Amino acid sequence: MTDLCAVLVNREQEAHRSTGHPERPQRVEAILEAISRAELGVEPRQADPAPAELIAQAHDPAYVAMLDRAASAGGGHLDPDTYLTADSMAAARTAAGAVVDGVTRVLDGRARHAFAIVRPPGHHAERAQAMGFCLINNVAVGVHAARSRGVRRIAIVDFDVHHGNGTQHSFSHDPELLYVSSHQYPFYPGTGSTREQSEHLVNLPLPAGTSDVAFLQAYEQRVDPAVQRFRPELILVSAGFDAHARDPLAGLELSTDAYRRLAEMIAGWSDQHSGGRSVWTLEGGYDLAALGDSVVACLRVLTGL
Repeated sequence: MTDLCAVLVNREQEAHRSTGHPERPQRVEAILEAISRAELGVEPRQADPAPAELIAQAHDPAYVAMLDRAASAGGGHLDPDTYLTADSMAAARTAAGAVVDGVTRVLDGRARHAFAIVRPPGHHAERAQAMGFCLINNVAVGVHAARSRGVRRIAIVDFDVHHGNGTQHSFSHDPELLYVSSHQYPFYPGTGSTREQSEHLVNLPLPAGTSDVAFLQAYEQRVDPAVQRFRPELILVSAGFDAHARDPLAGLELSTDAYRRLAEMIAGWSDQHSGGRSVWTLEGGYDLAALGDSVVACLRVLTGL
């Protein structure tokens, strides 16, 4: 039996926490509670750690070894925004592992879509640098998992309010990967300007205050033609919900319904080009109620409810 949407989680995320930090375990708890209330008929499954060889393709092994040593020593802050605890690397490996599991399930035909509801997030993590709350680039590991299964043409859609610098830089010279990012600009991390465009790179820098109409028009006018030209075999989604109007850390003004409509667009692209297959992973989103509601809105689309 094929699941319409497999939901993957990593319980290890509960131990990745720093007092007062917005990237906290309650984010996942809020989503899972919202899913339970919505009665979507999905049962979250625990993920295993990502294979070391896939992480090594996404990151410099010396960088991963440094993180392991720092965690073994008790952790600390890697930069003003990004923390590490003794348990953070177990969480990071299973967060990436959930994306690998999602890729495996959709390519095996056990699920049409998959959604990794995990933390820490990943799209800011560079090949040899942690930043922006991110340690391991979960979507980058997912790309290598798909490539190991023979999938070549992959599109990444990143709608987090921050530009996914780590993901863009990981695949900037890869002609078989299309990277799309919508994000507030100028804003952290300072990348993703209108100058950063190519046939396989679509950046949509948006000013603070952008709301649903302009946001969705940007996808319809800029992203849809790029996806139609590229014809991806698989779509991976960096699903950040911090562009929501209620989010405390940014200045875009999206409604929950905008995420539903974007999910319909992405599902349509996957039906057209990718055999109905997409794999989503959680990035940002820091208003707990808005986060839970927005993920559920997307899951309703992916589960056909």
